[in-house]
Amino acid sequence: MTTHAYRLTFLMLLPAIISVAQPVCLPVDLQCEYLKNPLGIDAMHPRLVWKLKDARKGAAQTAYQLVVGTDSQAVSRGAGNYWQTGKVNSASQLVAYHGKPLQPFTKYYYSVKVWDHSKQPSPSSTVNSFETGMMGMGNWKGEWISDSHDVTVKPAPYFRKAFTIKKKIKTARAYIAVAGLYELYFNGSKIGNHRLDPMYTRFDRRTLYLTHDVTPQLRSGKNAIGVLLGNGWYNHQSTAVWDFHKAPWRNRPAFCINVRITYEDGSIETISTDKDWKTSLSPVIFNSIYTGEHYDARLEQTGWSTPGFDDSKWNAVADRAAPSQNIVAQVLQPIRAVETIPAKAVRVFNDTNYVFDLGRNISGVSRITLKAPAGTVIRLKHAERLLPNGHADQSNIDVHYRPVGTDDPFATDIFITSGKGEESFTPRFNYKGFQYIEVTSSAPVALSKNNLTGYFLHSDVPPAGTVATSNPTINKIWQAANNSYLSNLFGYPTDCPQREKNGWTGDAHIASETGLYGFDAITIYEKWLADHQDEQRSNGVLPSIIPTGGWGYEWGNGPDWTSTIAIIPWNIYLFYGDTTLLSRCYNNIKLYVDNIDRQYTTGLTTWGLGDWVPVKSKTPVELTSSVYYYVDADILAKAAHLLGRTQDAEKYTALATKVRNAINGKYLNPDTGIYGNGVQTELSVPLCWGIVPDSLRSKVAANLAKRVQADNNHLDVGLLGTKAILNALSENGYADLAYTVAAQETLPSWGWWIVNGATTLYENWPIDAKSDISLNHIMFGEVGAWFYKSFGGIKPDAGEPGFKHILLQPYFVTGLNHAEVTHRSPYGTIVSSWKRVGKKIVYTAVIPAGSTATLILGDKKEDLVAGKYVFEIKN
Repeated sequence: MTTHAYRLTFLMLLPAIISVAQPVCLPVDLQCEYLKNPLGIDAMHPRLVWKLKDARKGAAQTAYQLVVGTDSQAVSRGAGNYWQTGKVNSASQLVAYHGKPLQPFTKYYYSVKVWDHSKQPSPSSTVNSFETGMMGMGNWKGEWISDSHDVTVKPAPYFRKAFTIKKKIKTARAYIAVAGLYELYFNGSKIGNHRLDPMYTRFDRRTLYLTHDVTPQLRSGKNAIGVLLGNGWYNHQSTAVWDFHKAPWRNRPAFCINVRITYEDGSIETISTDKDWKTSLSPVIFNSIYTGEHYDARLEQTGWSTPGFDDSKWNAVADRAAPSQNIVAQVLQPIRAVETIPAKAVRVFNDTNYVFDLGRNISGVSRITLKAPAGTVIRLKHAERLLPNGHADQSNIDVHYRPVGTDDPFATDIFITSGKGEESFTPRFNYKGFQYIEVTSSAPVALSKNNLTGYFLHSDVPPAGTVATSNPTINKIWQAANNSYLSNLFGYPTDCPQREKNGWTGDAHIASETGLYGFDAITIYEKWLADHQDEQRSNGVLPSIIPTGGWGYEWGNGPDWTSTIAIIPWNIYLFYGDTTLLSRCYNNIKLYVDNIDRQYTTGLTTWGLGDWVPVKSKTPVELTSSVYYYVDADILAKAAHLLGRTQDAEKYTALATKVRNAINGKYLNPDTGIYGNGVQTELSVPLCWGIVPDSLRSKVAANLAKRVQADNNHLDVGLLGTKAILNALSENGYADLAYTVAAQETLPSWGWWIVNGATTLYENWPIDAKSDISLNHIMFGEVGAWFYKSFGGIKPDAGEPGFKHILLQPYFVTGLNHAEVTHRSPYGTIVSSWKRVGKKIVYTAVIPAGSTATLILGDKKEDLVAGKYVFEIKN
């Protein structure tokens, strides 16, 4: 067992340098519903959050005052006509709105003033805003429309409407709900920089709408609206094993739009979808979110979304019923092209065949720019690896595709040129996972690496954490984990961006801490847990992939996977200190746990996939699934306690105890301290999730350490064991051994991938595996979270969540000379950094204003208030 006796010497508290002209305490970074100045929210009680800018030791808030109103100048003076809280004695920096009922289509301004730890008032914050949207189904006007084609027609439809504005415009908003995907245009200009809107949901149970500020695009006189619709997951025309083409909601894409114009004279006009709109087929002759997009530039209709365009040959639109009766605002970080990646190299086979290399694996799209004769067919085949002859190899990602014919090649875009000089193509309604793009042309074309660019697409969640160490391999593993996490975030967490794009539940909860340490991802998780509610059956059962067209209720959906319904709301509570999601999902968790209890009365369950893709050893599914059953029951009991449901708290505490005892009764040998056969997953999962009796933890941990050492200090786990192994070691006295495992560079290890050129995480430990070898998977991504928890030792405290109180327990592992870890919590940036200086360690901690911390080193504890600290530590 690794033991350290530490002697702490407090070197100094670095004083803040405060300008005399600056206030010493100021509320900053105001957000509403975790977004900055959001448009079109539906929440009746939106959450308002802020941070404190205060560098003094012990900085904290003792009271706040919120002002909300429709007059920004009045709010800036401290007067709000909708809500004035007065001084509230509270340290909370998360407050739900409880003023006068909010009205639809209204912009509200708000500011906050706080009292600091000396009970002195701060200046008011800058004035921020939020704007309500429809606030209910009854406020929609007009009709849902589509064209008259059925689901088999491949070209995407254009829609347009011309109209005249005769008054001076004050503001204009476009509210658009879509079954499918869309691009919106006003007067020839594309609106916004989002991609793949709206996000994927169970369309027949929940439909999302977006709000756009189109004031700058409108003008006096003649105007035109243009809408291009894509299929997305709504009209899935590709065929794969998950049967999305059989989804019960499937139909030709449709939409409803309300353009609400407020004039300077106070009058309001709404232009909506009706039978006056016109439609035509577009140059997007095929689009599949799963496979690719085909575009014929010869079919372009120049100016199709401008007011002067002649649409006399266009067709009438068709009325459609709304896809659901639950049309709600999309309130989350959107998908964007976040990073532009020029091609790093190109291999020229001949003048009709090129292979481009981006130098890294991404999710996203490629853009090609070239000159070619009209009708030249350009095929862009995307792949993660190459064949020995240098051509694109898709054999690791096309295994679940079941094509009908040859017209829909996998991960392949087709561009047919117009011949009108230099032209470019980028798919609108598709994304892929790839590093290489093989371009083939039906006619000779001259291409260099400058002709092709990649765009990294993902939900544009703000970064929230950093990890930097003296080990370059560790740094690359952390970056690869981030790349895979982001590559699998498209309004819901996916398993891989190429082969499936499915919301596999197990992958998502395993990687949720990695995501939450590294990114401000709450809006994505809140949306996805609403998808869980849409998909949950009345008996409590959830599918293994969410959303789904019906697949996944019969396979892969045991508690080891679908524990997302409990684990993710609990993690959101820990990381944000917000009970909203836990409260929303409480009845769903209860329904889910009760279903398992009914089916498995002994406390043990065999329902689940088990330790997926293991190295060599096998762990009983009953052991791992029963552990997750315990985790769910335990979370439910804690949630019941938090939400004041006393009887439920007692009931589910007893159930959790029953399950825990049943696991230990069957699998734990108390004399030897071994679970089952004593392989890594069997020992680490009970340790990680709190199954092991306190009196036996050291014995079980010692057995785990011996097992790892017998396995040559390498991993012998699958997905569930990967979540547990490093945490089980480091939290039970074996941090050095955990680091040795994490830093390995030989098979099987994360470092093995890195030294072989990986820029993302893989789906299997052997690079030459015959199956399960996507090169951009997040399921083994817990290592990214472990870096924060181990090197930085940064952990939330369930007693004061959201990092209101921080647990700091850094491990100064042998083999590292320095590590710096940061996490941007709801209160500000936490820093935990250390370096070796001779035989000493210099440790620096920064505790943000509003937080406190307990520093734990061995058997020593040090309570810290907000501020910056430097300690000298001797072994």
